[in-house]
Amino acid sequence: MTNRRNFLKQSLLTGAGLVTISNLIHSSATKVAPSDKIKIGLIGCNGMGFSDLQAFLKNKECECIALADVDQNVLDRRKADTENLQETKVANIYKDWRRLIDNKDVDLVIIGTPDHWHCIPMVAACQAGKDIYCEKPIGTTIAECNVMLRAAQRYNTVVQVGQWQRSDPHWKAAVDYVRSGKLGKIRIVRVFCYLGWVSSIPVKPDTNVPAGVDYDMWLGPAPKVPFNENRFHFNFRWFWDYAGGLMTDWGVHLLDYALYGMDQATPKSIMAMGGKFGYPTDAAETPDTLHTLFEFDDFTILWEHGIGIGDGGYGREHGVAFIGENGILIVDRGSWEVIPQVINGKTLLEKVKYSSQGSGLNNHVRNHLDCIKSRDRNTNASIEIGSHICKFSALGNIAYRTGKKLFWDGARITNDEPANAYLTKEYRFPWALPSV
Repeated sequence: MTNRRNFLKQSLLTGAGLVTISNLIHSSATKVAPSDKIKIGLIGCNGMGFSDLQAFLKNKECECIALADVDQNVLDRRKADTENLQETKVANIYKDWRRLIDNKDVDLVIIGTPDHWHCIPMVAACQAGKDIYCEKPIGTTIAECNVMLRAAQRYNTVVQVGQWQRSDPHWKAAVDYVRSGKLGKIRIVRVFCYLGWVSSIPVKPDTNVPAGVDYDMWLGPAPKVPFNENRFHFNFRWFWDYAGGLMTDWGVHLLDYALYGMDQATPKSIMAMGGKFGYPTDAAETPDTLHTLFEFDDFTILWEHGIGIGDGGYGREHGVAFIGENGILIVDRGSWEVIPQVINGKTLLEKVKYSSQGSGLNNHVRNHLDCIKSRDRNTNASIEIGSHICKFSALGNIAYRTGKKLFWDGARITNDEPANAYLTKEYRFPWALPSV
């Protein structure tokens, strides 16, 4: 049997995809020889990155051989957790992710870091010939998305972005219904995320860096600021230096399906309004309340979010509502249903209800493994899909931060040149936006 590592080396030299490897990776139900296993390295082990690793390790062809994290406490804990999940030890533990990329035995890199640390490791992994599973959003700026896309295409990397709803059958079934035409003309798509379980972030003083944490590496390309607990681990997403709030955190999931359902890609214009209306004096920088309107030729997509509010409508905290002349289809992570319009006592559609089987992440990982096996870059959430929706969500934040209605041609903002400054950002020395 062809050794997978040798195949990847050969495919990079010969154009990839010319060698068939249908027998390279066994099914998850069979025992896999050590030489044929996919050797995984995880960068960023604390949160969703470790959830992703757990999903990969449910497949027998996978083995984790390396972990990298800036927090030694997290590394120690996840090393023990990983070894409990698999029959082998995790031999390689790093606080500097670059050493993981340099490890020639690593085939697949999972990037589970905060958002500001997605671009540089992902490009480095592409250049090193690794395949990649990268958490969403794929980048923090439109420039990062473009660089990451070019890297994956140039090095023929099989990338799966962590938008696992793309592999969840009930979301796909909802899109099939939307595209069937039964809803009639759809003029409005309402996308909402109201998270009652997320509360205010109280202001806290700066402190010393916790023992075991390489804080300078955690900051990486972001500006140098004193250590503050509010910016570390989960709450990083509420600060512009590292992420984009709910617009990019949940928006890449939900807005992606709004575009997918409507079979559209590029908005004509974007405008937004909102602010810190719920918690005006807390530590977060990103808005806790936001409405963003994306204009297309014959319909609009409305994004809305509210932190500390638990019901956004239809009895759901989040969802995508396709509002048609004959009825409304509303879909969230639990189910989708059709709510018929009733006009003059006449019900225009039949009610429909379809529940999720809760298999999205596992399906997503399986799809990635199958595409690695066949060298098919067209994963369910490919770099093309991930970069596009990340840019779409970023435009919503740019409209909010400029306070202007922006017109977009697919590459630049055409009516406000200063707003184009938000398409990229300055990296802290010695880090730089990769050149591909």
